[in-house]
Amino acid sequence: EEPGPPPSEPATRPISWEEINRKEPTMPMRENCKYFESRSYPNGDTVRKCDLDLAPEAPWRCPEDCGSFAPRLADVNWQHGSLVTPPTPPAPSSVGEDPSIAALLDAAEDIVNEAGPRIRTEVDADRARAAKQKRWKFWKR
Repeated sequence: EEPGPPPSEPATRPISWEEINRKEPTMPMRENCKYFESRSYPNGDTVRKCDLDLAPEAPWRCPEDCGSFAPRLADVNWQHGSLVTPPTPPAPSSVGEDPSIAALLDAAEDIVNEAGPRIRTEVDADRARAAKQKRWKFWKR
């Protein structure tokens, strides 16, 4: 039996494309798409998403055949400073393999979308009530 490499040195071997594609998604989020948005918050959290909601596996990947992809033209030839998009977090092993995740996210989105118009109506009513109360009536002191 031949001795292997010392424990401090990993054995090197060629990596197949199948292994690469298993570890990394085949189409990562297209940061050069005009519909890609990244927002950082003061607590360090970052949101990476498709503004058209066409990437169900965001922030890890876009659909490979996305028909709405359009290159971002506003920042062509710009040089970015230190405020650049942070790196994508590592993708969980279940991305792309577990359909229940997409179903759960769709259900959560439906709940938020259903509540949106009701909340908007309440806010508009509150604003109208506040504006009506602040109106100056010159005949009253």
